[in-house]
Amino acid sequence: MRIIYMGTPDFAVPALEALRDAGHGIVAVYSQPPRPAGRGKALRHSPVHARAEAMGLEVRTPVSLKGAEEQASFAALAADVAVVAAYGLILPQAILDAPVHGCLNLHGSLLPRWRGAAPIQRAILAGDAETGVQVMQMEAGLDTGPVRATARTSIDGKTAGALGGELAQMGAALIVDVLADLAAYPPQPQSAEGVTYAAKITKDEARIDFTAGAIQAERQVRAFNPAPGAFFTLGEERFKVLAADVVDQAGEPGLVLDERLTIGCGADSIRPTLIQRAGRGAMSVDELLRGFALPAGTRLS
Repeated sequence: MRIIYMGTPDFAVPALEALRDAGHGIVAVYSQPPRPAGRGKALRHSPVHARAEAMGLEVRTPVSLKGAEEQASFAALAADVAVVAAYGLILPQAILDAPVHGCLNLHGSLLPRWRGAAPIQRAILAGDAETGVQVMQMEAGLDTGPVRATARTSIDGKTAGALGGELAQMGAALIVDVLADLAAYPPQPQSAEGVTYAAKITKDEARIDFTAGAIQAERQVRAFNPAPGAFFTLGEERFKVLAADVVDQAGEPGLVLDERLTIGCGADSIRPTLIQRAGRGAMSVDELLRGFALPAGTRLS
């Protein structure tokens, strides 16, 4: 098929590679415009942009698809289908209608649960036992279109980074299967029951809430790894927690309980195992405590 590929983050890279390897013609790749990044704030291409250029593909980075000129340019590609994976721009109806078979979205949840921007993180935060990736026929509503294919996996203590990587690979295989025989995967309407929305993650949400209990605090750690990183503060310094265990030990929320950095969460506690200070690399808690005092009785927020 002649495919327009539309994606931005790491999650969207495996499907791009898989479609090319399956013999499809990628006539253009759309991605978010380069953004300032790093200390120097130099413009950086998105992961999909960088990979597509390395593959020798044409990359387009419009700031919007609402203009008639941009929509005409899209239609002129005469694509059989557009494949969309975490692209980040709203697709107007003219874009949705341009390819022969419309636009297919790779979405990282089991719809209608977790429609929206951050389905992987929201599933972890909610304590869902499983999630998945689906190929959805796109329509104007927010992730409301009928589903063509589904692949499932257990969450089972995974971080957002690990789960996202797994779903990306599953989605890549799924979209290749669907496009190999589109008629074999007819669109099925989503259920009207069980609709939830996965709002975009804010940095404020990443502050560990010790009052919510250790189970929820540990979910925060996994949901925000690798980004934006769950954290607590001591004075003006921020400490990112990259991994942690739940401990069956009661303690006042936010209070360090022992020399192992067990932190009270009410009826139970959380014990970080991998931590990162600002401007430094990740380290074990033992390494941290050898050079930085966090004695029992220290209050964290």
